Amino acid sequence: MNAAMLPSSAIVLQQEFRAELSAIADWWATHTIDQQQGGFYGEVGADNLPVPSASKGIILNARILWFFSETAQQINNPVYRDCAERAYHYLCANFFDDVHGGVYWELDAAGAPINTKKQVYAQAFTIYALCAYYQLTGDAQALARALECFQLVEQHAIDHTHHGYLEAFTRDWGVIEDLRLSDKDLNYPKSQNTHLHILEAYTTLYQAQPSAEIRAALQYNIEMFDRYIIDRSTHHLRMFMDLQWKDFSPGYTYGHDIEASWLIAKALESLGDEAYTRALTPTLIRIAEVTLQEGIGELGQVVDSYDFASATVNNDTVWWVQAEALVGFLYAYSVSGEQKYFAAAEAVWAFIKKYQIDNESGEWLWLSRLHAPSATPYYKVGFWKCPYHNGRAMMEAIRYLQGDASVHTT
Repeated sequence: MNAAMLPSSAIVLQQEFRAELSAIADWWATHTIDQQQGGFYGEVGADNLPVPSASKGIILNARILWFFSETAQQINNPVYRDCAERAYHYLCANFFDDVHGGVYWELDAAGAPINTKKQVYAQAFTIYALCAYYQLTGDAQALARALECFQLVEQHAIDHTHHGYLEAFTRDWGVIEDLRLSDKDLNYPKSQNTHLHILEAYTTLYQAQPSAEIRAALQYNIEMFDRYIIDRSTHHLRMFMDLQWKDFSPGYTYGHDIEASWLIAKALESLGDEAYTRALTPTLIRIAEVTLQEGIGELGQVVDSYDFASATVNNDTVWWVQAEALVGFLYAYSVSGEQKYFAAAEAVWAFIKKYQIDNESGEWLWLSRLHAPSATPYYKVGFWKCPYHNGRAMMEAIRYLQGDASVHTT
């Protein structure tokens, strides 16, 4: 989509997204640095007060590293670069397993490992973050660590019999019973979520190190979605699967659907296979269309999920779902030119501004003001609450509105 073809409101939206990106970065730089124990706090409440005793998870810390590394490339503010460097050094010093390789899942507040399992999802986010830091600094050691994690995932996590990637392992990469990312997840050996963020990591790694091996791994990941994860009968994504790819999903999750549509498109851009991109793009647009048809709430927001067992919709309005919907609908508009997708993105952004952003104290609320009393846990920083989804959404939305969203984003 050429920038000249965008609606006139695109200029105002770009300004708002840039301002919000700075606001997100400033909030995190101000409220999350743990001066006593190093790195960043593991939890900060909705009242902006830290919980110094909270444990520190790799997902939060890798996403902080990614966010500040990427934001420092977009905005010339030395504070953001300092935060990226702080996150990088803390992650390397505390999360990396120097004996068995890869990163631990969780540390205590002082930085000692308390959960040493090797979740493949975590290795993927570490690759993603290290590549962003490498692109910011040119630090060869950051790229080398990313490549080490890539090799470990390729060595240990691929199911060579039935294809795809397995979820988790013990510290020494042995078999583990509990494969779940969280208590909300089902205990199956393959998930859409892990595959999606391996895909995202390899998209970025191929930009940083465009080797034949990484290209083949990136294409393999795209093919897993094409062959096994996208349900062509519904244009939803299968969430949990067994070794043979039998689907055990409890329902649809609209945030993951719309997120996958544009991340797969981004992976295709990185891969640079024009024929494959042309073949798969109609499917990706159809995923966005189904989200638009089924997942829109009364105020233009995207609802959380649909449950098969109860045949009901969960109307919770979660911060990351709104962020992904904003980008996904702009992606669909950029490819199709259909105004309904741009209108959907504008509606989501209007909802975010009114209900999701804490305009008094900063950052985005876990659940919007419509559902905040039921949010558990209700914090602004935590194991699963970080500047990744909303920060990335601002960067990606700006690029789409500039008419040049492409493989530049990491």
